[in-house]
Amino acid sequence: MLAVLVVFILDQTTKLLVLSFLGYSRELIVVDGFFKLVHWGNTGAAWSLFRDQNELLTIVSLVALLILFLGRRYFDVKSPLGPIAMGMVFGGVIGNILDRVLRGHVVDFLYFYIQRRSGSEIGFPAFNIADSAICIGIGMLFILSLESEESSTSQAGTA
Repeated sequence: MLAVLVVFILDQTTKLLVLSFLGYSRELIVVDGFFKLVHWGNTGAAWSLFRDQNELLTIVSLVALLILFLGRRYFDVKSPLGPIAMGMVFGGVIGNILDRVLRGHVVDFLYFYIQRRSGSEIGFPAFNIADSAICIGIGMLFILSLESEESSTSQAGTA
């Protein structure tokens, strides 16, 4: 529960700072040729897939949240990192749902890129704290489930 609150508060606080101090579609170079703070709205999912499907993605997110909540016992949440990982996913999903409901889009503001000699950029899609928490939380759950499976396999082999 604490992880949910920490991720949600950190996500929403950083988005409010972006909304307050960086105009829409504006950019602030932090490390030239590598990292910018941007203020972009995303009505789609990752990599702007399903662009302009905000309502549908809100419903899908709510359903996914419900399924994760109901199925949480199937993840290795008994280990100390399990509840943290699950909390990161919940906090991130809730943060992005709130954006979709209140703002009509998700606020993305972290943008990593490489500047070519020609001046054009090759960039990773902009993202936010919620997106990071979701990815890290899912990665942790995946690793924990692999470790749990290996542990139960090795225990079964010694019995």
